[in-house]
Amino acid sequence: MDGFVDEVNITVEAGDGGDGAVAFHREKYVAAGGPDGGDGGKGGDIVFLVDDNLNTLIDFRYKRKFKAEHGENGQGGRKSGKSAPDLVVKVPRGTVVSDKNTGRIIADMSGSQPVVIAKGGRGGRGNAHFATPTRQIPRFSKPGFKGQKLDLHLELKLLADVGLVGFPNVGKSTFISVVSAAKPKIANYHFTTLIPNLGVVRASDEGSFVIADIPGLIEGASEGVGLGHEFLRHVERCRIILHIIDVSGCEGRDPKEDFEIISRELRNFSEELADAPQIVAANKCDMATEEQIDDLRKYIENKGLKFFAMSAATTVGTKEIVDHLYQKLRELPPLKVYEPEPEPIWETAEKADQSFEITEEDGVFFVEADWLEGILRTANMEDYESLQHFQLVLKSSGIIDALKDRGVKEGDTVSVCGWEFDYVE
Repeated sequence: MDGFVDEVNITVEAGDGGDGAVAFHREKYVAAGGPDGGDGGKGGDIVFLVDDNLNTLIDFRYKRKFKAEHGENGQGGRKSGKSAPDLVVKVPRGTVVSDKNTGRIIADMSGSQPVVIAKGGRGGRGNAHFATPTRQIPRFSKPGFKGQKLDLHLELKLLADVGLVGFPNVGKSTFISVVSAAKPKIANYHFTTLIPNLGVVRASDEGSFVIADIPGLIEGASEGVGLGHEFLRHVERCRIILHIIDVSGCEGRDPKEDFEIISRELRNFSEELADAPQIVAANKCDMATEEQIDDLRKYIENKGLKFFAMSAATTVGTKEIVDHLYQKLRELPPLKVYEPEPEPIWETAEKADQSFEITEEDGVFFVEADWLEGILRTANMEDYESLQHFQLVLKSSGIIDALKDRGVKEGDTVSVCGWEFDYVE
């Protein structure tokens, strides 16, 4: 089990945008060059990309945090800061990416196109943008916007057309080894298969399909008993379920009871999965009597399911099953893809969570708001117009009204994120 990891939590953090610059053009013989502060560069995105050389999420056990670079700050001369490169994270095909905190599906990495998972922040505007006929010397700029930070849940759901299910030791691994090039471990004891095995089955000169050997299910698998629960997710995408049953009963089991137990476990795990097309293959028919085979055939066909008898060990009957699966797959819709769910509105640092907290101690009103720190960082409080801009932010965010509600009076001291000023009506 140590070599196969199909579920993991990680954190990704896109880069912040660079701050806009406050600068003024200086040139010999030019009296008033005017503002020429450049914009900040964009922060790097976090981009996921499928790598078919990967078949497990084990690498994420050892590195769980991915952080892109920040954009560079703007410079004088209207020079924009350099945008940061995207951070590309490679994942195995079939990885479903969701928000760990909300469960929202962000991306299904089933295709080959890169997907932006977390967006880097835009760069802030330099003071050159804020010059107007009445404000010719703006001494303030805009900070870069924060990059997205997300706690992610990665879950690998294998991309296979056909999923093999059944009790341990019924011959699933033997079947996949004789119909494909896959070489699973085969032995005469339970739970030989500890990881899902994928095999490509060549059904004709023109067509092929992918089959997955899922580790054996047992009663209670859908509730976490045995190995089955950990791997049921890998048959969720399958277009056909191939249920393999030991018809010989050589281990003292009842084939009909086995069929009912596995069907119940599939339904307990997912109604949609249980309703998927299902074919039953009675294996080890070379060790069973005709009466045993006919009895099981009638039982399965009475349920409206297609029944095949085979011996995977001697390959008797396996070609007929492969041909039937291929023809059936041609009639069915393509593999299930999990559609991304709508992204909540992601706004800039100035417009996002504008929550704040006001406390009063010894006549001083303290205002704490994380989102204000970036604005303070690029404001020049010794400049009248820059100060006016900051006051406008305090009014539009509701901080001024909240201070009035708390009883602030003209001349009282107000401290905003550590910057103090005398309140003026």
